[in-house]
Parts: sequence; C-alpha cells; structure tokens
Amino acid sequence: MLSQMLEATMLVCFGFSWPLSLIKNIKARSAKNMSLPFILLIIFGYLAGITAKFLNGQFNYVLFFYFLNLLIVSMNVPVYFINKRYDSGKKVLSFFGMIKRLHQIFYYNKMWFFNKLELAA
Repeated sequence: MLSQMLEATMLVCFGFSWPLSLIKNIKARSAKNMSLPFILLIIFGYLAGITAKFLNGQFNYVLFFYFLNLLIVSMNVPVYFINKRYDSGKKVLSFFGMIKRLHQIFYYNKMWFFNKLELAA
C-alpha cells in the first residue's frame, strides 16, 4: 500500500508539471523550446507504465493518474506541430477557422457531386 501511495505521489507531482508545460507551450507560439522526441519518449514511458500495471493485474487508483498524465502529455504533440507552423510563418487556423474550412470543403464537394449527377441524368 505504501508503494502505491508513493507511486501515486510521483505521478501527481509529474501531473502538476505537464499542464504548466502545456500552457507555456501554447502561449509561446513557438516550437523552439519544445522537443518532439522528448515528448514521445515521455508518452512511451507512460504507456510502458500502464502496460506494466495491466500485465501485473494491478488495477488500482494509481492507473487513473497514469492515464491522466498520458492524456495531458499527449496534448503537447499537436501543440508542437501548431507551433512549428507558427515558426514557419504560415497562417494557423483557429478551431472555428478549421470548422469553417471543413464545412467549405464538404459543401463544395457535395455541390460538385450533385452537379455531376444532374449532368449524367
């Protein structure tokens, strides 16, 4: 029981640092201080820890912290690529900009499809 509590404490301490890192990376709008191999290595480490828990049949509350940390660290991957785009000087769409662009793509493809059907008839 003590080992589980110490493991959970370690994961909670790491867990507090990942959201702070994520927020810093989002605000920075630059990937210059980010390392994709480092992020992927951390993700691999959490996956290894989760796999070890499953292989040992240790389904306890500590597993929740592994998944939570994995989720937060994984959010750094898209932020890395967004920030790389900022660094290249290309325009980065907001969430609503992406939704608008997807709507345009589907709308124009749908119109093209229906026009082809009308011409074929």
